[in-house]
Amino acid sequence: MKKQTAIISLLFLLLMGALAGCGTDQASSGSGKEEKKVVIGYFPNIDHAPAMIAREKGYYEKELGDGVKVEYKTFPDGGAFMTALKTGEIDAGLVGPGPVMNNFTNGADVKIIAGASSGGTAIVASKKSGVNSVEDFNGKTFITPGVGCTHDVQMETFLQDFGISSARIGGTLKHVTGNPAQYAAMFESGKVDIAAVPEPWASQLVKEAGAKIIVDSKKISFGTTLPNTILVSSGKKIKADKDIIQKIVDAQNEAIAFIKDNPDEAKEITIKSIKESTKQELDKEIVDGAWENIRFTTDVNKDVIQDFANSSVELKFLKEKPDFASLIDLQFIN
Repeated sequence: MKKQTAIISLLFLLLMGALAGCGTDQASSGSGKEEKKVVIGYFPNIDHAPAMIAREKGYYEKELGDGVKVEYKTFPDGGAFMTALKTGEIDAGLVGPGPVMNNFTNGADVKIIAGASSGGTAIVASKKSGVNSVEDFNGKTFITPGVGCTHDVQMETFLQDFGISSARIGGTLKHVTGNPAQYAAMFESGKVDIAAVPEPWASQLVKEAGAKIIVDSKKISFGTTLPNTILVSSGKKIKADKDIIQKIVDAQNEAIAFIKDNPDEAKEITIKSIKESTKQELDKEIVDGAWENIRFTTDVNKDVIQDFANSSVELKFLKEKPDFASLIDLQFIN
């Protein structure tokens, strides 16, 4: 009997040891090796090429290192992007300054941490519109990706010198919004006459839809100096994961260096990435022309952004001038 008891006790101890061992392994595999997730957001636009290059080349993964899983999410407009940033669906990403300023003045926790591209916005008119110059704009319908978006502010600022404004602020120019990839069809249907649009869609509308450039990217308000696409995150994320934000900026720096050193391959990657998101393949000739109108850089011109904000206030997109002391955080590029 004592022998049986001893055997049972031994078996019990062995079983407990095995279970303890299993518990230790699960804990180490569950917590010790658990990956941290970082989500990067961007638009399927040519001026968001740095994000596409960094994704294709694995720069985010390389900089963030083992233990961090990188995911990506694309957006059709700045409103959807900012909602995702505010809800924590994304951690950082590329967007135009317009939506950032609009949300910042409404209390959103958003920080500009680097530039990505500048320039590239043009105003084009459909061949059916009868528009040959700015003087023909009154009573027409124009389209931009969003209300108060970067391209909308650039266009409406430019029109102020001609005494033309949108119906939103008492003028005769009707405004609608939509995805730039659909502008050609909307031009053809006659639903819209004019578009303030980023490259490469401006060049595409000219070549494939017979549109006419009325105001090119050098003449439109803020021209090539405005950071057309900026890298943003939230103050909460910066405070919690400053090292991760630095690595995201470093990855973008690598992508921009690659764009400058390998423009042809960078264009191929951008074309491929946009096709995957929009199901539309851009013509290489169109991209070549559009590429010349965009400058890829992490630089952020604070003065130009302030001028842009002042204009946004005058156009009633913003209720009051924001204090950019807490909006722009350039510690990661200085």
